[in-house]
Amino acid sequence: MSLRMGWIIFSLLLLLVAIQAAWQDTTLRLAWFDMCQRISPREIRSFPAVIVAIDEASLARKGQWPWPRTQLAALVGRISAAGPAAIGLDLIFPEADRYSPDKLSDTLPDIPPDLAARLGKLPNSDSVFAQSLQQAPTVLGLAGLEVAPPGGARSGKSTPALISGAAMPRTLRDYPYSLRSIRALDQAASGHAILSAELENGMVRRVPLAASVQGQAFPALSIELLRVASGEPAFRIRNDSRGVLSVGVGDVEVPTEADGRVWVYFSPSNAARFVSAADVLDGNIAPDLLPNKLVLLGVTGVGLLDDQATPIGERMPGVEIHAQVLENIFDGQFLRRPYWANWAEAGLLAITGLAAIFCAFFWSPRRAVAAFLLLLCIPPAISLAAFRWGLLLVDGVTPSVGLFIIFSASLAVALTQAHSQRRYLERKLQAEREEAARLAGEMDAARRIQAGMLPKAENAFPGEPRFHLEAFMQSAKVVGGDFYDFFMLDTDRLFFMIGDVSGKGLPASLFMAVSKTLCHSLAIRHEGRLEEMAQAFNTELSHENPEMLFVTGVIGVLDLRDGSLIYCNAGHDAPYRMAAASDALTRLEGEGGGPPFSVIEDFPYCSAQANLQPGDKLVLITDGITEAMNPAGELFGSARLINCLEKAMASSLSPAGLCEALQNEVLKFEDETSPADDKTMLVLQWNNFHRS
Repeated sequence: MSLRMGWIIFSLLLLLVAIQAAWQDTTLRLAWFDMCQRISPREIRSFPAVIVAIDEASLARKGQWPWPRTQLAALVGRISAAGPAAIGLDLIFPEADRYSPDKLSDTLPDIPPDLAARLGKLPNSDSVFAQSLQQAPTVLGLAGLEVAPPGGARSGKSTPALISGAAMPRTLRDYPYSLRSIRALDQAASGHAILSAELENGMVRRVPLAASVQGQAFPALSIELLRVASGEPAFRIRNDSRGVLSVGVGDVEVPTEADGRVWVYFSPSNAARFVSAADVLDGNIAPDLLPNKLVLLGVTGVGLLDDQATPIGERMPGVEIHAQVLENIFDGQFLRRPYWANWAEAGLLAITGLAAIFCAFFWSPRRAVAAFLLLLCIPPAISLAAFRWGLLLVDGVTPSVGLFIIFSASLAVALTQAHSQRRYLERKLQAEREEAARLAGEMDAARRIQAGMLPKAENAFPGEPRFHLEAFMQSAKVVGGDFYDFFMLDTDRLFFMIGDVSGKGLPASLFMAVSKTLCHSLAIRHEGRLEEMAQAFNTELSHENPEMLFVTGVIGVLDLRDGSLIYCNAGHDAPYRMAAASDALTRLEGEGGGPPFSVIEDFPYCSAQANLQPGDKLVLITDGITEAMNPAGELFGSARLINCLEKAMASSLSPAGLCEALQNEVLKFEDETSPADDKTMLVLQWNNFHRS
């Protein structure tokens, strides 16, 4: 491939990568947006919301949670007396108060009857709480659910929604069920807001300003508080055919994404947002703290904390996130991901990528790397500038990652091409200096030596009735890189293996000779302990391997007494098992093994086990069989191999017959096409005969 062709191919690949990457909300992109918030968090300009927190101090002074509803009524009454604009409860009360006087006889069955009767005449706690809610501008929350709540779905009041444009937007999140407070409390509240916010990779980044339950739209707590405070009868959803455009109330209009969500621009957690509920109940607060404020009531005590992870690296209670949304609205500090962001990111990757590819193919490596480092800084710099001065969410890391991948691949190909061309010229020059006859003689000698290294089944186990074994190896060239081996570890254990060296020709054959000899020696030294032997084999091959060759292979030990098999597969084609009893053809694809030998030094290889039944055959091959090619360029493939093996099973062929049948089938398929790779096959049949 020429440099010009490489430039064209990588440029087209870059365009495809840019388009695909720009339209995927990846974890990497979200993490970059989080990083932008950490680098430049929001500066607090105002505190429109005050959080009345049922915190640790409140629990210590006023009792454990849940509090009696009468105590919550007193708390709401205290807040209401201070004159807030609205009160939002980040709480749901789906059950009646078990502390209510008329419920205590059910909770405490040992109460005397006369005392239970007097308690029953006292006001119901939920009624007291409902009256407190009714007398104040309060907003109660509900949760959207995917499954029905244990007590069944409960209907209730809802806030009217003015939907402009089409009907209810289909992009709006719709929940089939909801969890609401009991009817007495639900009816008493002035407003009703949905509290649900779905996490993205365990973090709150976006919150809905509107969602729906069974087609009924509900505002978020922030929007509903503004509506109740302003006295508006309804909230607005503006949408078009693409989805939601904005959510608003009164003169407030908040742009949203198509599903009604907004990105929250977080500031660090601030104690100025909070006041303890115990202090409110005791009247120990500044007189100007609550008047005309949007008050949020929520639980923050340890063990009760509804805390969520946020992009700035802090966990915050959900009620504080609602306060941050209100601050975003009041200060007009909205994070936005503009509609053109995807196109901008794709274009940025395309432009910088084309420049990087050009440098990789046409400049020197040193100049190309320097230019690449400069280009790599452009997307993050543009993204940070857009965030800092425009509050725009533009991905600056995905283009950089894509740029890194494209440049690395381009530079590698360019260097490989130059290296390959240089090596080709060197080989050609050397080949012209050598005499053809001498080369042919040397190669023929190498072929004979290689063939002599492989054992012959008919000579290795004369008179052995417990198993039959047959193997063959055909080199694609004069010499090849495939090999096999088998021998008895002791009187009852048979060691066998098949291997395939990367590459072909003389280098592969030399590496094959080393590998075969080394494997044989290590198998004897480690007495068939495959995991130790595989690791030692991998370590030895990894040393003194300047050509970076590797070996795929399967090694195994068969116990001839009971047919138990231990094997290890190092990146090789899984062996086939031909079951004699069921005529089933399966593959030994256990967990034992690892990558090819000499790829990852010190890799901890493991072994797998199987049990052969009498008459079962193991068939081990190298990829030269499945990758044999006919004149039309088709591969022999696994399907033809399986078909041949199934025919052999039906004909009950012996290992020798099976080897011969497969050789003939592949030869017929190739139809005089020159072989592309070495072909090796080993067939082992266990007979379960015992020595006398």
